[in-house]
Amino acid sequence: MMPAVLAWLLRFMPLVALASGLAARVAAQEPDRPDRPPSTRTATLLTIHDAIGPATSNYVERGIEKAATRGSALVVIEMDTPGGLDTSMRDIIRAILASPVPVATYVSPPGARAASAGTYILYASHVAAMAPGTNVGAATPVSIGGAPAPEPKAREADRPAGGDAARRPAPSAPVPGTAEERKAINDAVAYIRSLAEQRGRNADWAERAVRSAESLSARAALEAGVIDVIATDLDDLLAQLDGRRVTTTNGERTLETEGLVYQRVDPDWRTQLLAVITNPTVAYLLMLIGIYGLIFEGYSPGAVLPGVVGAIALLLALYAFQLLPVNYAGLALILLGIVLMSAELFVPSFGALGFGGIAAFVFGSVILIDTDLPGYGLSTPMLVVISATAALALLGTMWIAMRSRRLPIVSGADALLRSTAVALEDFDREGAVRVQGERWRAIASMPVHKGDELRVTAIADLVLRVEPRATRQR
Repeated sequence: MMPAVLAWLLRFMPLVALASGLAARVAAQEPDRPDRPPSTRTATLLTIHDAIGPATSNYVERGIEKAATRGSALVVIEMDTPGGLDTSMRDIIRAILASPVPVATYVSPPGARAASAGTYILYASHVAAMAPGTNVGAATPVSIGGAPAPEPKAREADRPAGGDAARRPAPSAPVPGTAEERKAINDAVAYIRSLAEQRGRNADWAERAVRSAESLSARAALEAGVIDVIATDLDDLLAQLDGRRVTTTNGERTLETEGLVYQRVDPDWRTQLLAVITNPTVAYLLMLIGIYGLIFEGYSPGAVLPGVVGAIALLLALYAFQLLPVNYAGLALILLGIVLMSAELFVPSFGALGFGGIAAFVFGSVILIDTDLPGYGLSTPMLVVISATAALALLGTMWIAMRSRRLPIVSGADALLRSTAVALEDFDREGAVRVQGERWRAIASMPVHKGDELRVTAIADLVLRVEPRATRQR
């Protein structure tokens, strides 16, 4: 027995040695352990090429954490965004400000923009860079309702020489509008000025980007002190950053970017799932599926599948709404509309409940998402289709209900009246008859013979009253 075991071990020893060698090589090259510097110096590359939302902030936060864990020398955020949600933007900025690894935000490729929330992120980064043919600015909060007020016209004598608009003093005139609008504007101004002061960038232009929605090209932004570098591509960016001094949470440090290798971090499955369910259209449809699934389960107990699917969809929708800028008055109107449309099936209101429910449903859907940011509105054609479908379903239900009122009763005690019974025996007053396949006791006002056809005239205490359909001929 022992020689056989030894022979078996000797046979597999080369495979064990090969596997051990491969594992050792992988361990030597793996940079994930923070207590061991990587064999290849890397720069972690993250990309933002869409509106900034909960999925984007989750992706950037996890990417910065992963860069710190791997010991990356630099994090580069390649950005092209029209803006995004304020809460998601602030999550990204908090991650950048707390990062022990320097973060460089690079507006690229040519034609890209860092608008609205992108401007704040650019200001918060340790290094702000742009590619030729890109622009930055237009940072007015759009959720306060409409376009920003125009900047007061300056007198010709007050204009700076050379027409450098980027270095005009910040307007001192108060922002017109409601108190809520002024509050939002002033909060955004204070926030971006604090970022500009922390990074040593042009705070006056940052304020104008918020108050007046000003924008700058890459060259004008560099001349105005808004950005630090104009780079044609990622390799040019690394070449220009080498030797630059920045301040992180670990103190001041000098960037050593020569020879860095980019390591791209793509969104993982969790981020991709979050991106799907936090899409306002998807979250809206999940809510409808969840509500109607639970309603169908309530009307048909024991179906199980509608209840399970509805509960899962509704929980996912509520999670998404927690992260999205949802108007809860709109959500309440949608729920009220569905309840009213469902009540129309049971309460004879001649359409008042149903059409009132459709109106509440439509108004709630329109105001559900409380922002005008691009990419975060509900599709108007989709709302029209869903509302029209609900209206047609309601009209169809009402038509079926009205049509059914004119049909004869086919079940219950009323269906027995005026139906035909057949005598099962001879009897003078009380005997047995068969009605609709059932045996009943019956009382007749005259003698009945077996086989006679009788007409049911009344029912009392489970006893039928019958009379002959025609006088029996002798």
